[in-house]
Amino acid sequence: MNTMQEFFQQWAGMRWTDILDILIVAVLLYKLFPLFRNTGTLRVALTVIGIIVVAWLTDVLNLYALNFILEQFVQIGLIALVVLFQPELRRMLDHLGHMKVKNFFSTDKSSLEMESIISQTVRACEVMSREKVGALIVFSRDNRLDEQVKTGTAIEAQVSEQLIRNIFFPRAALHDGAMIIRDNRITAAGCVLPLSDSNHLSADLGTRHRAGVGMSEASDAVIVIVSEETGTVSVAVGGMLKRHLASQTLERLLINELCPNEKEEAKNLVVRLRQKLNLKDKEKQ
Repeated sequence: MNTMQEFFQQWAGMRWTDILDILIVAVLLYKLFPLFRNTGTLRVALTVIGIIVVAWLTDVLNLYALNFILEQFVQIGLIALVVLFQPELRRMLDHLGHMKVKNFFSTDKSSLEMESIISQTVRACEVMSREKVGALIVFSRDNRLDEQVKTGTAIEAQVSEQLIRNIFFPRAALHDGAMIIRDNRITAAGCVLPLSDSNHLSADLGTRHRAGVGMSEASDAVIVIVSEETGTVSVAVGGMLKRHLASQTLERLLINELCPNEKEEAKNLVVRLRQKLNLKDKEKQ
């Protein structure tokens, strides 16, 4: 009871600037949270948190020797973290630097248009998979990928199944590079992507897959890869590669990554309501 009274007293004593401060911090945390989907960024965050927790425990438990060592480490810890996690920190700063202000305070992603683009892409991948035509399709998100766009040929065209298949046609001039979809349009094709140097990738993966994983490690982009040798479809997100995807799985994965979650939650709610209504009808019968 006393706790509730103290809470309401503190709430009543808050100024409008305190409420504004809390709201701004909440929005910042909400918008910056997707950064930690990247495994490298998550590793940096966990390392910092681990050091802070261990230092606190050594102080509480009066472990003087260990606490002294940690204090000395913390003094040079920032420099050590910059050296050890330089690639991850660079990617984080690059992500923040390319983030649009209008997207930072807005959740409107033109989901209907994006769903149409995903549908066209999935149909193109289904045909290319069947015909064993290699493809590398990059969906740009907050990172603009300007450096990668410069390495290719500007297109600025509407996304369609036919155009995607024509770009990756084996005799086409741009089929070897990557196609970048940005702002719901095909921005460029024949682009060069950074290769991943990860040791966890299977030895049977070629340059196309390593380029897709490398791009997902260096940005928040979603990359679709169609193998020229086997026709299998894969998706790279946050340095992780998901292979052997069926068309329905590919479409569902892209919608989850590229479209707002609100629509999916609304669909799931409708499905649950229908199920409940059907159960009630059966009970009445």
